[in-house]
Amino acid sequence: MNASEEMDDFPESLLDRVRYLQNGIVAQATDGAMSEEAYALLRRELMNDPRTKDLLPDLIRTNRHPMAVRGDLQRLSPSWQPRREHIWKSFGPLLDRLEDAAVAPADEHVAETLASFDPEGVHRAWAKALDRRTQDPEGAVTAARSLLETVCKRILDEAGVPYADSEDLPKLYRMTAEALNLAPSQHTEETFRTILGNCQQVVNSLATIRNRIGDAHGQGRKPVRPLPRHAALVVNLAGAMSTFLVETWRARSE
Repeated sequence: MNASEEMDDFPESLLDRVRYLQNGIVAQATDGAMSEEAYALLRRELMNDPRTKDLLPDLIRTNRHPMAVRGDLQRLSPSWQPRREHIWKSFGPLLDRLEDAAVAPADEHVAETLASFDPEGVHRAWAKALDRRTQDPEGAVTAARSLLETVCKRILDEAGVPYADSEDLPKLYRMTAEALNLAPSQHTEETFRTILGNCQQVVNSLATIRNRIGDAHGQGRKPVRPLPRHAALVVNLAGAMSTFLVETWRARSE
């Protein structure tokens, strides 16, 4: 089976691909085997994905070949059960993160769009916002604003539009919208003007809420604490707006 055929056999969701790798390593540690191609493809994907690379087990991170994994596990114990337990424990934190995130189809679409646009900058910012939605709502709000700022700056860089490092998010968005012909003033159809104006208001509100309840500023005696559902709303709005900007930039570029 060649590499493309191996990829066709992989589960679609990131969570299921991690489980697939875990099961393959369990087989490798006992009486079965995992193909070199499948192991290499999954290892490379997970080591390059900001959502998974920091929690990928050292067993995978340090071994490029499934036989090397088997060797490490054989040195750990001559019996199968301790090897299985070591694998399950090693994969536990990563699986917990992915299960807690409860990634929705919309999240996957945003992730794919942003990763293909700028995997190191924009996609990393999106992954950070996703990771924090449940466990760190305040951090998620701050990360959501950073995501939009990163998208706007990246598009302005591509478009050759200068901006000052000190520009705030509303100003960056207005400049980006004008570069993409998305400013309300650039349209005469009332429906479009209203929709685009509402987009501007969403961005302005995201900037304001970050200042109010994010973790970038100190608060007084009665701090406002966002709940996970509030963080999910903010992150999802930022993801939707970021995806809209990226897809519009691509359409205009093409």
